[in-house]
Amino acid sequence: MNNWIDILVSQRTLQLFDGDNKLIKSYSIGIGKIMTPTPIGTYIIVNKQTNPGGSYGSLWMGLSKPYYGIHGTNDPSSIGKYASEGCIRMHNQDVIELASKSRIGTKVVIRK
Repeated sequence: MNNWIDILVSQRTLQLFDGDNKLIKSYSIGIGKIMTPTPIGTYIIVNKQTNPGGSYGSLWMGLSKPYYGIHGTNDPSSIGKYASEGCIRMHNQDVIELASKSRIGTKVVIRK
């Protein structure tokens, strides 16, 4: 599995591609507020944790940029909005699905 993730901050969309750059699925996401923006760059998934507690929802996938990750949320109304401290928020069922198709080491590209 050579899947990779492309995050379009301006569109508040996360897209999962396979190794041949074929779109597998697209998800709506919540991203960082103006004062705490989601960091632009290329990272990898370095860890996963189920039921991390607090506002992180059902699952956390940490990025190679410390303190940032892709995670679920206990506030589904924040999806599609500028609402986080810089992390990428997803509906809980979506982040579980994404995690099942993404391994540790998966490339994550975050673009404007």
